[in-house]
Amino acid sequence: MGPLNPRLLMDRGQPKSRRLGRIRSLDLSGLELHSEHLDPKLLSRLKQLQELDLSNNQLEVLPDNLGLSHLRVLHCCNNQLGDVTALCQFPQLEELSLEGNPFLTVNDNLKVSFLLPKLRKVNGKDASSTSSQVENLNRELTIRVRMISEELVASGGTQVHEANIPEKSPKATAVQEPRARPGACKRPGDAPLNLSPYKRVCTSPSAQVEGRPMGSDGSQPALKLEPLHFLQCHSKNNSPEDLKTQLWACAFEPACEEGHSGSTSQSVATCGGEAVCVIDCQTGIVLHKYKAPGEEFFSVAWTALTVVTQAGHKKRWNVLAAAGLRGQVRLLHVRAGFCCGVIRAHKKAIATLCFSPTHETHLFTASYDKRIILWDIGVPNEDYTFQASQLLTLDTTSTPLRLCPVASCPDAYLLAGCEGGCCCWDVRLDQPQKRRVCEVEFIFSEGSQASGQSVDGLAFVNEDVVASKGSGGLGTICLWSWSQTWVSRGSQSTVAVVVLARLQWSPTELAYFSLSTCPDKGIVLCGDEEGSVWIYDVRHLLMQQPPLPAAPQAPTQILKWPQPRALGQTVTRTMVNTVVANPTFTYLTALTDSNIVAIWERS
Repeated sequence: MGPLNPRLLMDRGQPKSRRLGRIRSLDLSGLELHSEHLDPKLLSRLKQLQELDLSNNQLEVLPDNLGLSHLRVLHCCNNQLGDVTALCQFPQLEELSLEGNPFLTVNDNLKVSFLLPKLRKVNGKDASSTSSQVENLNRELTIRVRMISEELVASGGTQVHEANIPEKSPKATAVQEPRARPGACKRPGDAPLNLSPYKRVCTSPSAQVEGRPMGSDGSQPALKLEPLHFLQCHSKNNSPEDLKTQLWACAFEPACEEGHSGSTSQSVATCGGEAVCVIDCQTGIVLHKYKAPGEEFFSVAWTALTVVTQAGHKKRWNVLAAAGLRGQVRLLHVRAGFCCGVIRAHKKAIATLCFSPTHETHLFTASYDKRIILWDIGVPNEDYTFQASQLLTLDTTSTPLRLCPVASCPDAYLLAGCEGGCCCWDVRLDQPQKRRVCEVEFIFSEGSQASGQSVDGLAFVNEDVVASKGSGGLGTICLWSWSQTWVSRGSQSTVAVVVLARLQWSPTELAYFSLSTCPDKGIVLCGDEEGSVWIYDVRHLLMQQPPLPAAPQAPTQILKWPQPRALGQTVTRTMVNTVVANPTFTYLTALTDSNIVAIWERS
């Protein structure tokens, strides 16, 4: 379809007239219109237009300043719209249809209600409930801002917030282990603390921080982190009494914009129990929640696909992979709010998964069947479904717990932290073998990790340095060189790693505390059994010439879980088993074994 013209508008308009200014209803559906075909100069001549149908076209955006100030009904179903902001130019709009636009978010209904105060129907349904949500949200934000302002005035400028976190029964209970995944158990001496039963999403007071100032030895100053929210969004039946659902993994969503490789948005995906949630870190709002009854999710991973729309335009499309107890990978189109593919990957539970950093469609899955499989999930077809294919099978001698493509050569080698140690596989696809065994096992003959011990934490700090952690031993995190270790390998199948430094960590014997890194910032993060977050700024170690200090390096700081006196109402003493920050280290998300998601912001 070419550009619109006056004759077409008169032919498809009602009532029939030779003057555009008299048309009240216009049907432009099914004309394969692109956004550039909507000429504001032409459409602005429709001075009396009240109803417009743009359904079944290929519109990606609505142009600004269309000049249709009297429009009351707008149908835009089955297009490629990705944003609703331009609707604010129709202040008289009462009825709106947006179904079939796969790039609109689940949360866009709230935005529409905010932009269009006179709206009565959205997608054929009463809009009053959505409007009420917006009003309640505005009211709550207004109250919160007023309270914070009063507290700031009262405290002379020091920010103080109240915390409202779900209440737990006065009787202490042990956290149940998941059926397919062993987990760290709560210590018998743990005592519950009194909590507020009212709010399940809250702003918190400043967490207690242990740190050390910049010293002559080059140690780093403590980072300024303010807790924003404590959320309980994975509860069974949305019950505030559920403090048993274990949360296992989280991952920040990549940025959608082109040319921002490696950057992230402020949205984080979390998984635990039968639910996967996507949370806005700034507001604490759960943007999307996906449930799979009978499933128990253990891992999530993002990828940003490049898809071509029906109009021939390229778009970035973030896909979230989630997997767990059933051995299935669910590919979630988060913005549209539906599952667009299921890969029946393993016969046993999937412990972890990760996407290749260089091939956006390549996905590694690691299972309790002692296999790691590399999949090509492909790109979605016109029905937004995937057809995955299997590329490689990697055999392990023990359960793989963490996956980590080698940073300097991700297409060639994959590291895995397993219950039996740290292993490496050749994953080059130009090799003929499609089923492969471990090529090298790395051992930690000194310190916290020895051959055969579980490695439950594994991540690259930069292109060369690996941070790893074992489940037993001396309570340290090991920093070692991939390149120096690989060069010293020769033809050996077992190689001792070249240790660069050790970081002091909790002496606990409990397992499954996952570590993570922010390579751009030189940050290593890990939770512990006391509910603390250990933060290490290792940039000074990475720049230091050998020999490095033999003694374990203390953390830059430790974020302590809020204490009873600080909260007024308090939170159960809990374990932080996963902690992740976005690459810019703006937001930090921690997951606990007692169904609480904690979010901090770096100030």
